[in-house]
Amino acid sequence: MAKKSLIEKEKKKKELVERYDVIRQSLKRQIKSSLSIQDKLTISKRLQSLPRSSAPVRLRNRCSLTGRPRSNYRYFGLSRHVLREMAHTCVLPGVSKSSW
Repeated sequence: MAKKSLIEKEKKKKELVERYDVIRQSLKRQIKSSLSIQDKLTISKRLQSLPRSSAPVRLRNRCSLTGRPRSNYRYFGLSRHVLREMAHTCVLPGVSKSSW
């Protein structure tokens, strides 16, 4: 189980990304559409003035049950440990243990 503080910090980052997403996208569109280098520089300065944690790159995928940050399956939103346990107990529909 991950520390509660790290999970809460990740939630705050996610809210920050959602809040600044529209602004960030509009600034990027303006950079692409502008022709002069001077305009591009001023717009990029405005883009850089946004908080660092508002960039979607800073988000980390975590397991929805345990909060584990590594070895996550995006399709399920679970880590490999939880996915394996749930597959063995037949909780996940359509997932079966492979044998050969």
